Amino acid sequence: GAPPPAQRRRCEAMESGEPLPRHDGRGGWRAALFIVAVGFLERIGFTGVGGNLITYLTGPLGMSTAAAAAGVNAWSGTVLVLPLVGALAADSRLGRYRAVLIAGVLYLLSLGMLTVSSMLQTSHLRPAGCHNTTSTCSPPPSASSPARIAFFYTAVYLLALAQGFHMPCSEALGADQFDPSLSASRSSYFNWFHFSISWGYAIAAIVITYIEENVGWTVGFAVCWATMVVYLVVFLLGSRTYRVEQPVDSSSLAQLTKKLIFSRADATDTQRLLATGQNMDDNGFLGKLLPIWLSSIVIAAATSQVSTLFTKQGSTMDRRLGAATGLVVPPAALQCFVSFTYIALVPVYDRALVPLARRLTRHPAGVTMLQRIGAGMVMSCVTMVVAGLVEAKRLRVATDAGLLDRPDVAVPMSLWWLVPQYVLVGFAEVFCFIGLEEFFYDQVPDGLRSVGLALCLSIFGVGSYASGMLVWAVDWATTRGGGESWFADNLNRAHLDYFYWILAGLSALQVAVFLYFANRYVYRKKPEQ
Repeated sequence: GAPPPAQRRRCEAMESGEPLPRHDGRGGWRAALFIVAVGFLERIGFTGVGGNLITYLTGPLGMSTAAAAAGVNAWSGTVLVLPLVGALAADSRLGRYRAVLIAGVLYLLSLGMLTVSSMLQTSHLRPAGCHNTTSTCSPPPSASSPARIAFFYTAVYLLALAQGFHMPCSEALGADQFDPSLSASRSSYFNWFHFSISWGYAIAAIVITYIEENVGWTVGFAVCWATMVVYLVVFLLGSRTYRVEQPVDSSSLAQLTKKLIFSRADATDTQRLLATGQNMDDNGFLGKLLPIWLSSIVIAAATSQVSTLFTKQGSTMDRRLGAATGLVVPPAALQCFVSFTYIALVPVYDRALVPLARRLTRHPAGVTMLQRIGAGMVMSCVTMVVAGLVEAKRLRVATDAGLLDRPDVAVPMSLWWLVPQYVLVGFAEVFCFIGLEEFFYDQVPDGLRSVGLALCLSIFGVGSYASGMLVWAVDWATTRGGGESWFADNLNRAHLDYFYWILAGLSALQVAVFLYFANRYVYRKKPEQ
């Protein structure tokens, strides 16, 4: 017989991609808080590896600075492009709930492999001088076989695939817990989600990197694996509270690969993503989003320096935590200041700045999403200027101290000089990154929210690729005539400051281009904008 009316309405909602109605009190902040907790745990486990990867590559694996930076940029780019795969699979076949489950399993597999990989590395004791406050040396690299290197890269790229499922699907699943009419609550959710994961970043940057560099990489990776076990348990505990939306269309993933134009009235959301959509003034979704996407790549390239060149800068400086403590700060630990900026700024933004701006502008979110993104881009430009000035000072101090050819001796300049550039990155990301996520979530069809977030994340993936290509191009250009590379292994003879000035110039150009496109953008949902 015919299905009951409730089931029929549910099927129709699934086919159209519209949000499913809330049943049995599911959804809301009660459900979203489980996702917020999952995001916090995931950042600890993932960033414990990714945030300090360049140190592992230049240390135990013995890679050069330029090769390691390029390798981390390539991996980071893959990390942030793979969410497109995870999102398409979730929105077309798996559903977001099952996609997050798959991410949890992949995290356990990849981090388990990384733990085993670090155990297989030939162990070397750190020289006694490495704990001296004036030394920057690392343990000598081990002679790894090609098979062990292949096993290591398989593990880290499986880790990237895990995030490809987790990143767009978990955050979108959390946003799905709010009715579309509750735009203010949903906007607040994005702010508090990032507040939570910022604590995860901070704990990973401080605790996990300290364990990796002072206790051992195997122990550090094992802690990351254990954190992901808790991640999976917490996610499953919240299952009864989630408002779960079903995939839009089981054939959507295959349809996305076809270069066709769909214009019929019964086309699905996935088809309209590639088409000239009737709901957007005859402009295709991608056609409208692409200029914003392209004009945001430079900030992604700039912020990717946090886990590469900023970290290498710090490794050359005086890292003592007070003269009496004897503690030496791992250079990757400074990434916690990006997180602390999130933690300090998000509540102020959400509870003070937004209400104030709302009274002035009459906009529900205080400012438009594109205005928020533009403010972050300006901050990014300032960040690169400050980074260039600090690096120029570090080089002058190294020259004055006679350390140009002594890379094994710490430059007598405190590591804390780098804090302002990390804080400014945090400011830029609070405005730009959260704004981009909300924008791409909001401006795609309702049934493709995961794809929208994946499109946002792909900006930062392509930005990492662009950074890697720029590093390669500059390295090639500066060494072509036999000169010293701007990324020389001896950073006292390198010129990271020149590279930061290039990024500052590109960031200024980006702001101008973004303003041009943002002023011409027409929001998809005018009543809510």
